[in-house]
Amino acid sequence: MHRVSDSSRDTAQGAGWGAAEPGTYKRLMPDHVEKLSWLDPRVLWAARNGVLASWFGDPTGRTRSRWVAARAMAGAPADKVVRRDVPERFSFLVIGDTGEGGDSQYAVVPGLLKAGRDTDFAVIASDVIYPVGSADDYGDKFFRPYQDYPAPIYAIPGNHDWYEDLGAFMRVFCADTPPPGPEPRPRPLTRAWWRSLLWHRARPADEQRLAAARALRSAPGQQAVQPGPYWAIDAGPVRIVGIDTGLLGTVDAEQGAWLREISRGPRPKILVTGSPLYVDGEHHPCPIEGGGTVDEIVRAPGHRYVAAIGGDIHNYQRYPVDVDGRTIQYVVAGGGGAFMHATHTIPRVSVGGVTEDAFRCYPLRGDSLAFYSRLYGRRLRLRRFFTLTEAQATAVVAERLGIEPARAPGPDVRVTRRARLVASLLGAGRRPGRPARFRLPVRKIYTQLFSPSSTTYSPPFFKCFLRLDVGPDAVRLRCFAATGNRPQEVDPPVEDEVVIPLSPPA
Repeated sequence: MHRVSDSSRDTAQGAGWGAAEPGTYKRLMPDHVEKLSWLDPRVLWAARNGVLASWFGDPTGRTRSRWVAARAMAGAPADKVVRRDVPERFSFLVIGDTGEGGDSQYAVVPGLLKAGRDTDFAVIASDVIYPVGSADDYGDKFFRPYQDYPAPIYAIPGNHDWYEDLGAFMRVFCADTPPPGPEPRPRPLTRAWWRSLLWHRARPADEQRLAAARALRSAPGQQAVQPGPYWAIDAGPVRIVGIDTGLLGTVDAEQGAWLREISRGPRPKILVTGSPLYVDGEHHPCPIEGGGTVDEIVRAPGHRYVAAIGGDIHNYQRYPVDVDGRTIQYVVAGGGGAFMHATHTIPRVSVGGVTEDAFRCYPLRGDSLAFYSRLYGRRLRLRRFFTLTEAQATAVVAERLGIEPARAPGPDVRVTRRARLVASLLGAGRRPGRPARFRLPVRKIYTQLFSPSSTTYSPPFFKCFLRLDVGPDAVRLRCFAATGNRPQEVDPPVEDEVVIPLSPPA
């Protein structure tokens, strides 16, 4: 019999498949929700700044520097450290890529409130508001969903929060910091001139609407004022360091110098970043303007980082990387509300000394493939061809990767030619060095083109959030699932758990 505490690694019902009582999350939602389509040309045009930055040069570093200077003039501490008076044992949440404002965001909330009811604060890791970080969207995409979370919420911006030059983010999280003055006018017909000509700029905010939204989280215990778009929190025995990777996933020289300085000292540290350092079976060390990388700072023994948690990719992944005899947990935690990025496209993992046996992800690859097969079966009106059961999808992924599945598909499940073809067409990963037939030529095309159209309005959503329980000697990290079904609301299942030692190895 199915237990409500089952996870996707235990049963298909624990993953949210099959008949299940709908969740209660819809009661939290506004009466009218404007559906966000990432295939809508108007949305793509509004979110053009990332493309413009890659073509004509990225102005994020200069803009960020001006915001930081404005925040300093308003009285922010020079070291950008928030000092929280908590005991040596405390807990906090990490939620990544939250703000789409639809079913998949609100479906996370009941489980988050239950599993996080006694936590001291929460951190949003990347992309607080979609599509462009507008102030008018904060009501239904931040203040309303988390109005009943009783503790402060800190945040680091993602690329979408930068699509309106971070203005709304700074108002909400950084004490209404007044916007810095405009950049000098660029010379005509230069790259900067073309960028400035085409740049998306914020519309004036509806002040009455924003004030009404803020009233939803107006209790004294909910208030959090952070020093800027990047910051550190000293709490109990650890320092949590949040960095802003802007539009293109990089760090400017000024922030890089701060990161090196704030990382010194023996206090154990946890990095929270908008761009994960290990993701989809690849290493992305995150360059710093002027030289060096973020991961070099994380790996330095004297800095004592024990984990690096990144948003941006909308699922959960964990890579326990051995660095000179100590383990650093590299985590992707972007499943807080936006459309689901596929995990079935992740090839068999072999990166940084991490193999399949140690790698963890949510959703499981088989569940991801089953989700996409049903989605595109409906959209292309080819259900009989495309749709795979979760057992069939699990079996074909296990065959392609040469791995033992986390959840057995059952003895009677056969891998058919149709299942293999569907897996190939939907970009399912393979063993390293094995030739790909029918597979989309570039896996990133699948991630960037197909995944954004995966937003659905019925469970399972395969969303997640993290709870970190900090003690004097260790941090317990758990990934909780949110499917949108009632069983997972009542008792949020734990999809992954790891204990991270804080004391240096003997």
